[in-house]
Amino acid sequence: MEQKVFIKTFGCQMNVYDSNRIFDLVKKIGYEKTEKYEDANCYILNTCHIRDKAKEKVYHEIGRVKKIFRAKKKPIIIVAGCVAQAENKEMLNREPYIDIVMGPQSYHKINDTILNYIKKNKREEQTEFETIEKFNYLRKIKNKDSNVCSFLTIQEGCDKFCSFCVVPYTRGPEYSRPFKQIMNEAKELIQNGCKEIILIGQNVNAYRYEESKKTLKLSDLIMELERFPEIKRIRYTTSHPKDMTDDLINCYKHSEKLMPLLHLPVQSGSNNILKNMNRKHTIEDYFLIYKKLKKINKNIEFSSDFIIGYPGESNQDFENTLELVNKINFINSYSFVFNPRPGTAAENLDPVKKEISDKRLSIIQNILFKNQINRNKSFENMIVNVLVENQMKDKTKLFGRTEFMTPVIFEGEIKNIGQIIEVKINSSNQNTLFGKIIEKKNKQVA
Repeated sequence: MEQKVFIKTFGCQMNVYDSNRIFDLVKKIGYEKTEKYEDANCYILNTCHIRDKAKEKVYHEIGRVKKIFRAKKKPIIIVAGCVAQAENKEMLNREPYIDIVMGPQSYHKINDTILNYIKKNKREEQTEFETIEKFNYLRKIKNKDSNVCSFLTIQEGCDKFCSFCVVPYTRGPEYSRPFKQIMNEAKELIQNGCKEIILIGQNVNAYRYEESKKTLKLSDLIMELERFPEIKRIRYTTSHPKDMTDDLINCYKHSEKLMPLLHLPVQSGSNNILKNMNRKHTIEDYFLIYKKLKKINKNIEFSSDFIIGYPGESNQDFENTLELVNKINFINSYSFVFNPRPGTAAENLDPVKKEISDKRLSIIQNILFKNQINRNKSFENMIVNVLVENQMKDKTKLFGRTEFMTPVIFEGEIKNIGQIIEVKINSSNQNTLFGKIIEKKNKQVA
């Protein structure tokens, strides 16, 4: 009987990458990917611990799975990812339906763990920090991701210890993959048809790898990828202002393929709150980065993350954040009310009253969303370059993105997938542009 695996992925781009690699791994022991969860022999929840009530969402999902398989043979249930790392054995003790708990640095053990469970029917927890071993193992397994736009992990973990953040405890210390290992995986993605590579890491611009008495950085990776003619676009995420060094900033001057959008989380516009968050940068530092990049290319745009209602946030602190938003005019941002994560320095701090935090969130989101709407509206009746990623479910329209990551939907043919084409924008909403392909006679689109 054919074995099938279904993975439900929560959270960040890193989890998307991890899920793809898990598929590559379990294929080696006979599992095929299925999009129909009810057909699965192995059901994997790849979890995220960043947002509020992450743990309870996992148990809720397990309850849903129980109902799905009530009248069928139970699949092997694996809880993976950052919630698994944070909760480890507690998950096995609380929920007998879970068979395996596996942290994000233990994925290289997944095949042996599954086979051991099948053989002995013994529930198991794997949550050791083994980042080097994981990537040394994964380099032997070909990356089968065949998307036009692909994620490529270059760095994991965090040494920053922001007061609100659980990542250092769920992903471990900062680790940078070997330069050649990353390039070899990039070549695999290119062979699969990749046209855009997004370099990812918890602190992607903290990438440092010592080779032949030379320190290789993110800027070196970008300029090396620049040399591949098949690659049309390069991006990276998520960055920390502290690691936004001049060599990386200068890539926006020297690279033709590095896209002019920087996602650089600031979290707050108040130096007082940034200090309490242990962010290790100031608003002045942030503005200096902004000015340097705008001097290089006035078309570069910023997106960011904001935590609203962090403990101790005064009215003036919030006004400072609004001032920052109005000065930089972020084109796409994520904003949330602070929620304490277990085990972090901010876990037991006195929160800002909920009604105040909710009101502040509404105010800042109205501004951020208005920026997005106005930005998208400015593209109406203009022609934009779109990298076509896939065909939509209706089979009549295509989906792609602009240089600024803005989604574009338009009519087109499958042959356009993987190409950068010109699209005239007819209309827009807060998140998406809608348009029509500009037909070019006797001229091949790049």
